[in-house]
Amino acid sequence: MTAFDELMAFQRETSALGQIAGRLGWDQETVMPRGAAPQRAEEMAAIEAVLHARRSDPRVAEWLDQAAPQDEVGKAQLREIRRAYDRAVKVPADLATAIARTTSAAQGTWAQARADEDVSAFVPVLEEVVSLKRQEGEALAQGGDVYDAMVEDYEPYTTGAQIAAIFDEMRPRLVALRAAVLERPEPAALTGSFDELTQMRLTQKLAVAFGYDLNNGRVDKAVHPFSSGSGLDVRITTRTSETDPFNCFFSTIHEVGHAAYEQGIDRDYLLTPLGRGVSMGVHESQSRIYENQLGRSRAFTGWLFDQMKDAFGDFGIADADAFYATVNRVHNGYIRTEADEVQYNLHIMLRFDLERALMAGDLQVNELEAAWNDRFKADFGYAVDKPSNGCLQDVHWSVGLFGYFPTYSLGNVYAGCLYQALRAAAPGLDAQLAEGDTSGATAWLREHVQQHGGLYAPREIIRRASGVEPGPEPLLDYLEQKFSGLYGL
Repeated sequence: MTAFDELMAFQRETSALGQIAGRLGWDQETVMPRGAAPQRAEEMAAIEAVLHARRSDPRVAEWLDQAAPQDEVGKAQLREIRRAYDRAVKVPADLATAIARTTSAAQGTWAQARADEDVSAFVPVLEEVVSLKRQEGEALAQGGDVYDAMVEDYEPYTTGAQIAAIFDEMRPRLVALRAAVLERPEPAALTGSFDELTQMRLTQKLAVAFGYDLNNGRVDKAVHPFSSGSGLDVRITTRTSETDPFNCFFSTIHEVGHAAYEQGIDRDYLLTPLGRGVSMGVHESQSRIYENQLGRSRAFTGWLFDQMKDAFGDFGIADADAFYATVNRVHNGYIRTEADEVQYNLHIMLRFDLERALMAGDLQVNELEAAWNDRFKADFGYAVDKPSNGCLQDVHWSVGLFGYFPTYSLGNVYAGCLYQALRAAAPGLDAQLAEGDTSGATAWLREHVQQHGGLYAPREIIRRASGVEPGPEPLLDYLEQKFSGLYGL
């Protein structure tokens, strides 16, 4: 075997172990007995110790020095392995293990604190998570910006300052659009009771309609919807509410976007660094375009209206046009995952600024609730009513995902670019969507984005697919056109 062959064989074993760790996380969120949390924390710490040892194994450096890739794919494999190795060797093994153990336990603490509306019960463990993640960020940054080091985990080759500049460009047009929309009469909200078993049956149908392969996946329920795994085992979760089936349906479509990306990657890349999504921003571009530009379109919501009538009978919405307005209703709300397209990115900007301040040490954990509530009141004009609608609503910080939140909005930006190109390439798209057929759109995304996995850098894959330099203008144009039409602006 050549050095390249030995390196790739070693990498495949490491990736397989990483998939096992991911499966433990899926189990913890879905079916693990609550009392198993302390043991699971030790299990997660143990497997992270093994993974860290492999990722920082000195042989990797030797193989990288000796490897001679023969093609573009091989060069990309080495690029990603080297990037991961350079990061791994900077983090002490005991710190990596401590982070895995602490965040596994913190997840359960967060869930209970959220259920009890008790921020004080969560603060001590979050302080420990923040401290450990700061240590990790300092080790990775080596004198540079700690938050930039965090972002690199989720959106390679991107800095906090670059993200802030994009957000500064977006904010004025988003705020102006929201102000104009909120001056107009609000469409009717969905009311009534919707059987949760019926929701799950319809959500399975939606998953399949968007191309999710259930032979290599499954749909379960969790407190916070997520997608897990890659290659031949890609699982999603959703959640149900008796009074809000949209939460279930659009969470499912969103997570199917993530899962379809992983399922669509070239199988030759299985269990290699290229065999997963290249960044969370690109991942979010898939989930957001599935959920919003496709799933909340006038064409597709017409089909969904008929499906809901068949499933639930008369549910109080007169026709498909009224249903489209209800699905896209701009309204006050606390929850990021339930936010309309106009206001969603404002929720992300709030989290971005707060977590950036936490990592810089400018904001302490015991000040977080007040800082969140003050910022929310300033941005949205009304007060947070309870912690589960405020700083306890998201799981991300409990599991140490600092630097993850801004990728949601980067995903929206990327989705705007991709949708502009998709519309130009598929003039018959609306007719297909009106029949519940997403194959034209999903096949285009698979060809231009998903199949490549990690072959290209994040901004490069969006540039190649869309033909434009990634930026927020296509997204903002799409939002202004859509909501001006909906609200008669």
